[in-house]
Amino acid sequence: MLAHTFPEALFPSPSKAPELQPEMRVGFILCPKFSLLPVASFLDALRHAADEADFGRQVYCTWMTIGPEEGEVVTSSCGLAAQVECQFPDPNEFDYIIVAGGHLPDCLEVAPETLEYIRRARSQNVAIVGICTGCFILAKAGIMDNIRCAVHVEHSRQMQLLFPDTKPVTDQIIVTDDDIFTCPGGSTALDLAFSLIRQRCGRARAVKSLTSLMVGRQRAAELAPDREYAHLFSCGNSKVESAMGIMESHLASPFSINELASRVNISPNGLLAAYKRHAGEGPMQVWRNIRLSHSRWLLLNTNRTITQIAYECGFSDCAHFSRWFQKKFSRTPSEFREIRK
Repeated sequence: MLAHTFPEALFPSPSKAPELQPEMRVGFILCPKFSLLPVASFLDALRHAADEADFGRQVYCTWMTIGPEEGEVVTSSCGLAAQVECQFPDPNEFDYIIVAGGHLPDCLEVAPETLEYIRRARSQNVAIVGICTGCFILAKAGIMDNIRCAVHVEHSRQMQLLFPDTKPVTDQIIVTDDDIFTCPGGSTALDLAFSLIRQRCGRARAVKSLTSLMVGRQRAAELAPDREYAHLFSCGNSKVESAMGIMESHLASPFSINELASRVNISPNGLLAAYKRHAGEGPMQVWRNIRLSHSRWLLLNTNRTITQIAYECGFSDCAHFSRWFQKKFSRTPSEFREIRK
């Protein structure tokens, strides 16, 4: 089959990825007959948060499937299979270890090494996440005594009978107890992923996932009630709404108003007029403020250098970044970072 060549303007190549320590490192333990939807939801949320646009590189987030044996094939409840990428490494290589459950009782047939690894991770204070019936595996590993966990109402009685020392919760989609995070499966894994990404990587990265995954506006508003310029995502003007999605997908690589207008199929003057009407300011100002707000989070919550933050937020150099940051927040980035101390 002949390879196709596509125009660079339609599918631009990514710029060189910044050399940064990822903010969120995740290991996935896939149990026998795991449910595909929650795993796919969580993974795609990570993928969109991890890089600019739709490039999918593991820059700001990293992930891998782990298990007792590298190369082992684990089959999901729907028949699709996944392969273990790495034999269990040191748990401290991860910020979160995701235990993906699925069809009961099949998913409980995990290797003794898996249960021991979960216990070791817990003893080393690594955060544990159970998605779908993953909380059953956590309970089998013996780390759920007197711990609240989110369970699908259909499995609540099974949990109570099998593991009477747990505290199943059926009326919440996310339950956090003593650094153990659980959700009952299905699309609730997306809500949990968004919550953890927001906590580790900042609101802008998490909202990028929502935008890229086309999460419904009502649900997105519930997940991110304080989203900057939230009203512009449902202002009734399709060009403005589309442009906002593009902005949040290109935090590190903003481009001209001409290019932005072209991507949403409107003239630059038309886009400017639409933003003036709905936002009271131009699209470039809106885009810059979104990037500056993300830089503020990075200054407060990470150890990245100011140069690295300037790059990640789409500024050409430190001086340019500092000028705009001081104009918005009345402090230089260096002064603002002192707040952390």
